[in-house]
Amino acid sequence: MTDKHLSSQFDSELSAISTRVLEMGGLVESQVVRAVEALTQLNADYADEVTVAEERVNRMEVEIDRDLSSIIARRQPTARDLRLLIAVSKTIGNLERVGDEAARIARTVQKIVSTGMLVPSRLPLADLAFEASLATASLRRSLDAFARLDAQLALQVIREDNAIDQEFDGLMRKLITFMMEDPRTISLSIDIVFVAKAIERVGDHAKNLAEQVIYIVKGTDVRHNPLGKVESVVS
Repeated sequence: MTDKHLSSQFDSELSAISTRVLEMGGLVESQVVRAVEALTQLNADYADEVTVAEERVNRMEVEIDRDLSSIIARRQPTARDLRLLIAVSKTIGNLERVGDEAARIARTVQKIVSTGMLVPSRLPLADLAFEASLATASLRRSLDAFARLDAQLALQVIREDNAIDQEFDGLMRKLITFMMEDPRTISLSIDIVFVAKAIERVGDHAKNLAEQVIYIVKGTDVRHNPLGKVESVVS
């Protein structure tokens, strides 16, 4: 078998792995969207869809990870190919955790619906939906950056992460005020706090995915670095 044929096979395997990562990413993105719809509409059926999908996400992570180990053992990749496989391993871990956050939101909805809690109209669910829209947009962009291996697009995700944090902080202030004004809502408001935190973590995982894209493209691990340092690596 020629070296060219071996190289072609390896490229095909890398492409197949990347495609499956994007499929997994699309699934967890839809989970987050559906979970937030379940909350804003108090729809238990939507919540059930999210928890059912969690098992599929977990199975995809295990299968991709197994195939990664097989490729590394057989091909012994180096340089950018090795960086890609390492980054994929970390990426699917982050995606699985996004799925976990979506399932956490769904279980909160199931709890609210099953207990028959009354949800006051003043509860800032619209703010929660807006925070979720920011987080899912970041997740979508980070997956696009992975698909294109676009470091500039990945940098955009990292730059915009602060907006999600600010939205979370503002939502916390509103919820605290809401609980102070009506202590009867404390239990429900605490549930919403955990949902808001879950959404913020989705944004954090999107940022982590973007950092992995920069690692693949530039060969530099930019985790835990200030934005200015990351910008200097990408430019």
